[in-house]
Amino acid sequence: MSAIPFSPVHLQTIRSQFPAFERMESGASAIYLDGPAGTQVPQSVVDRIADVLLHHNANRHGCFATSREGDAILAEAHQAAADWVRCSDPRETIFGANMTSLTFQFSRAIAKTWQAGDEIVVTKLDHDANHTPWILAARDRGVVVRTVDVRTEDATLDLDSFARQLNSKTRLVAFTCASNSVGSRTPISELTNLAHQYGAQVFLDAVHYAPHDRIDVAKWGCDFLACSAYKFFGPHIGILWGRYDLLDSMEAYKVEPSPMEVPEKWMTGTQNLACLAGVTGAIDYVANLLPSDKASRVDRLDLSFEAIRHYEEALANRMIAGLLSLPRVKLFGISSAERLNERVPTIAVNIDGYTSAEAATLLGSKGIYVWHGNYYALQLSRRLGQEPNGMVRIGLMHYNTFEEVDRTLETIAAM
Repeated sequence: MSAIPFSPVHLQTIRSQFPAFERMESGASAIYLDGPAGTQVPQSVVDRIADVLLHHNANRHGCFATSREGDAILAEAHQAAADWVRCSDPRETIFGANMTSLTFQFSRAIAKTWQAGDEIVVTKLDHDANHTPWILAARDRGVVVRTVDVRTEDATLDLDSFARQLNSKTRLVAFTCASNSVGSRTPISELTNLAHQYGAQVFLDAVHYAPHDRIDVAKWGCDFLACSAYKFFGPHIGILWGRYDLLDSMEAYKVEPSPMEVPEKWMTGTQNLACLAGVTGAIDYVANLLPSDKASRVDRLDLSFEAIRHYEEALANRMIAGLLSLPRVKLFGISSAERLNERVPTIAVNIDGYTSAEAATLLGSKGIYVWHGNYYALQLSRRLGQEPNGMVRIGLMHYNTFEEVDRTLETIAAM
C-alpha cells in the first residue's frame, strides 16, 4: 500500500458524504480540527437515525411489528460493536449514554470485588473519565491508588513508573490507548500482559484511539474497554466491552424487572434505538471507506484502518513539521517523523503571546476549528505545567486534507 492511500478523487468522495464540509466561515470553507472532542457525521449515519425515528419508533419487547424491529436494531448494533472491537461474542458489548457514564457505572460494580488495602493503578496520561471514577471508587472501598507518571520531555507514559506501581495487591489497572491531549499511544499489549502477571484486571480507554486505528480486544488481552461513537463519526452513544465471564459474574446496579442476562442487565433504562442504529451506520461507514470485495465487516474494517493510519501519519508529519518551523509555537509530545507510529494525529501546542483560548478564538474567526484548555486530560495538563490555560489542540482525521493543513499553518504563522 502506498504511503498516502487516499487519492484526491477518493478523498473528495469521502468528504462529499459529510454535509458539515459545506459550511463556510469568513469566505472560506470551515476546517474541522476539533475531531478529538467529537467528529463530524456522514449523511448515511444521519439517515439511519432518522429512519428509526420516522418508521420504527417503538420500545422493545413488544408483541407488534415496530417493537420487533427495535429488537432487531439493537441486535444489529451489538454485532456491529463486536466487529468494531474484534470480539467474537456480541453479548460482550454494552451501550450507554457515553463512556464517562459507563465507566462510573462499572467502577461501582467492579469496586464491590475489592477489599480495603487492595490497590489500583491509574495514570497521568489519561482523560479524567478513566481517572476520577476509579479514584472515587477506591475512596469508597478503602483501596490504595497508585499513579503512573509521564515523561514530560515527550509526553508519553513512563513505562518504568508503570512497572513500579504493580504488586500482588493490584486489583485493577486503568490506562488509555492513546492520549486525547497530545496523541501519545501506549504499548497496550505489553502493559496489559504486565498487569495480568500480578493478577490485575485491565480497563482500557479507547475513546481517542477508536477513529485512528483498529481496536482488537482479543489480541490485546484486556478485560474491559470503553469508547464512544461520537468520536468515530457517529452519535452520542458510549460502548463498553467486557469479558463475558466477568460481565456475567459481577452484580449490576439495575431495576428489578430488567433482565438478569448479559448484556441487558448492564444497559439501564430504555436504550436510544435511533442512535444505536447510527452506531451501526458509523461502523459501516468506516468499514466501507475503501472499495473492497471482502464480505466480512471485520476484514473491511482491517483494510480501512490500515489506510487511515497511513494517511493520518502523512497528515501529521506535514502539520508537525510546519509547526516546528514556527519559532513562536511550542509543541508538546512526540515530534520526530521517525516516531509517528507512536502517536495518533492529535497535536497540542501553545502559541507565544496567546492563551489557548485566545488562540482558538482567533483561529475560529478564520474558520479553523481547534480546541483549547485541558479537554479533561487534567492530570497531564498539570504535569506539563500548562494549567490553568491549557493548550491548543489540533485534531486531524482521515477526512482532513493537506490543503487544510497548509492553510492552518499559514494562519498560525500570521498570528
